[in-house]
Amino acid sequence: MGTWDTGHFDNDAAVDFSADLDEVTVERRTEIVRAALLRVVGGDAGEGGGGGAAGPLDGDAGAVAVAAAALVAEQCPGGPPVESVYGPEEPLPRLPEELRELAVLALDRVSEAGSEVRDRWVKADGESGAWHHGVAELRGALTAAIAGRRER
Repeated sequence: MGTWDTGHFDNDAAVDFSADLDEVTVERRTEIVRAALLRVVGGDAGEGGGGGAAGPLDGDAGAVAVAAAALVAEQCPGGPPVESVYGPEEPLPRLPEELRELAVLALDRVSEAGSEVRDRWVKADGESGAWHHGVAELRGALTAAIAGRRER
């Protein structure tokens, strides 16, 4: 996986994911986001592998899950915007709120020891570098939105 910066879309796998989103109908975009998240939480290992929850998490699957989680978090109240030229160019539909919990699970899986993408960033940037900060920001926006929904 080619990586050139710490942003959620600053790697080859996330760019390919963005292109996949742009190439399908608006109705299919939600399915693609959901599949990217499920691939790392033990759902469908799907095309390109991912390992599911049983084995080490593939770096590409983890990078795509982070990008998908960024798209979900962006739609949360106060969520961080996706400000990358490498993100999807076509608009996403309003993503279902239940994807927020799935996105948190995916980020937790990506952040655990044995995740190839996490291990790369620990080696390159340490435990408190920009990549980890970005993932924590996404997780914070998602958990705040989930808590806010439960309070309603």
